[in-house]
Amino acid sequence: MNMLYEEKEGSWLLDFQRHMEEEEKSSATIEKYERDVRKFLSFQNGREISKTLTLEYKEHLIQRYAVSSVNSMLASMNSFLRFIRMEQYCVKQLKVQRQVYCTEETELTKAEYIRLVKAAREKKNGRLSLILETICGTGIRVSELKYITAEAVKRGKAVVTCKNKTRVVLLPVQLQKKLRQYAKAQNICTGSLFITRTGREMNRCNIWKEMKLLCEKAKVLPGKVFPHNLRHLFARTFYKIEHDIVKLADLLGHSSINTTRVYTVATGKEHQQKLEEMNLIL
Repeated sequence: MNMLYEEKEGSWLLDFQRHMEEEEKSSATIEKYERDVRKFLSFQNGREISKTLTLEYKEHLIQRYAVSSVNSMLASMNSFLRFIRMEQYCVKQLKVQRQVYCTEETELTKAEYIRLVKAAREKKNGRLSLILETICGTGIRVSELKYITAEAVKRGKAVVTCKNKTRVVLLPVQLQKKLRQYAKAQNICTGSLFITRTGREMNRCNIWKEMKLLCEKAKVLPGKVFPHNLRHLFARTFYKIEHDIVKLADLLGHSSINTTRVYTVATGKEHQQKLEEMNLIL
């Protein structure tokens, strides 16, 4: 029985992957869903899929992960269950009240970002320092770095396609200058600028590992150092200047403003300052 189930599950997973590819999901999304579904199937361990099983899995996740991670993994499982026509076994995600402010332990500050860039330069890792500046200076996703090409630098803008949407990302003049100098030094005349020694595009894992090596030298908590936090810093900095969440959503490539709201949440310290400025305590 177990061997038959394993074969069936393997077939389901392959079909699910193909389905996501046909839906034109990004490679990062497909990889994430596949990882989450494998986690669910490992928990299942040959047992028949049922509502009891999926509820048990939900409880299993609650005991081990943060709420946002639990909801993310449940979304992947539910999507998989709907695909294999077992939507009756889907479970509800946890209800979360939107945060008024974020914790300072997780959000990267501009000062910390500057220290990370300087640390990369001091380690003679010019490619990494420029990657940090490119993500933070444009707000692009790490998976969109491949669109920063020699041709894009010449035009002063990159045409990015992600999640079935295409948008134009403008490159700041100072960044264009740095990217041109880098391309010339690396003898890159066409295609993506950020590539490995073997000519492959840098991926999230490569960049994440290199960033973590900067933590000690830059004196930044490891929990703050990951590519997506640079995108958050871009969003918060832009919003403080413009206060235009619709425009920010367009720049970030978000379909929903609700997604963008997460990026504009102030830190607890900033929120505390606003409360003090209200002067309502007599």
